[in-house]
Amino acid sequence: MNEITENEARNKAAAFCAASEHSRLEVSEKLQKWGVGDDASGRILDYLEAEKYIDEERYCRAFINDKFRFSKWGKLKIKEALYQKGISSAVAWRHLNEINEEEYQAVLCEILTSKQKSVRAKDDYELRVKLARFAVNRGFEWKDIQICLQISEED
Repeated sequence: MNEITENEARNKAAAFCAASEHSRLEVSEKLQKWGVGDDASGRILDYLEAEKYIDEERYCRAFINDKFRFSKWGKLKIKEALYQKGISSAVAWRHLNEINEEEYQAVLCEILTSKQKSVRAKDDYELRVKLARFAVNRGFEWKDIQICLQISEED
């Protein structure tokens, strides 16, 4: 296997980051896969951050936007995915809290209405349980699920 120089790795990593947003952890894993040593990897990552190829805040905003708008994930699932990408909870929640609450509720109600068409249940209670489970798996919070399904605390 060819040895990659630090300069080649830096250029390759910069091109990788320029193509799409990546977290520091993702780039670090890519450098490791390319066989770049830990010292060189650290210098490359620092360079990429200094030159704004890697920006945790920008990455977080883009990731949240994509997962909420296109995948229709809830805040909890997005936060967990960001954690797995090496983004701190503080940064994640700061940007998750920027999601418009009315739009968030509308998306949840929309996916529940859509899902309701394909769910088979013997009664209304079973239907609501299945829909609630579906929404929880999508990462939505219980308080929001209750609003959309009009479930009281006693149910």
